[in-house]
Amino acid sequence: MRKLILQMQTSIDAYVAGPEGEMDWMEWNWDDSLKNFVTDITARIDTILLGRKLAEGFIPHWQAVAENQEDPENSSGVFFHQTPKIVFSKTVETHSWAHTEICKEELQTAVNAIKNSPGKDIIVYGGAELVANLIAQNLIDEYYLFVNPTAIGNGLKIFKDNLKLTLVESTAFECGIVVNRYRPR
Repeated sequence: MRKLILQMQTSIDAYVAGPEGEMDWMEWNWDDSLKNFVTDITARIDTILLGRKLAEGFIPHWQAVAENQEDPENSSGVFFHQTPKIVFSKTVETHSWAHTEICKEELQTAVNAIKNSPGKDIIVYGGAELVANLIAQNLIDEYYLFVNPTAIGNGLKIFKDNLKLTLVESTAFECGIVVNRYRPR
C-alpha cells in the first residue's frame, strides 16, 4: 500500500498560514542540505494531492518555473509540473491545469482508493482545510513538519483535535528550519 506523506511548513506556534492565508513569514533561504532533504522526500512520490486554494497558486507557479530554462529551480519546476496532481474541490468544474485531475469524491474513499492503486508514495502540501480533514480522518501515514523560526500569533491550523505522534527524526538546518518527521502512534 502506498503511503500518504504530509510535507508542510509551520510557524513555531503551529500555524500553517496567517489569518488571511499569508505565507510571508516562511523562511525561503534554503541551503543545499535542506534542498537535498526535500529532493529525497520527493524522490519517493509520484502523485501530489492539493486543496483547490493552494492549487490555484501552486500549479501555475511550478508550470512557469518549468517553462523558464534560466530559473535555478527549473528541475524542481519540471518535476512539480509533470507529476500527476489531484485537486480536491467541490466547486471547480473545469480547469486548464496540465497533469491534473479534480476529485469531488468523499475524501476518505478517494484517498484510500489512491493509496491502494499501484505506484509510489503520495504527497500532500496543503491547503490547510484539506490537510486538517486528512488528519481528522487518520489518512496521513507520515508527517514532515518544517518548523520555521517564526511565531505569527494567529492564523490557520491543521491540527484541530488531540493527535498522538511518534517522532522518527528531527533535523535542524542552517536557515533556522527544523524538520520533524513523525508517524501516527
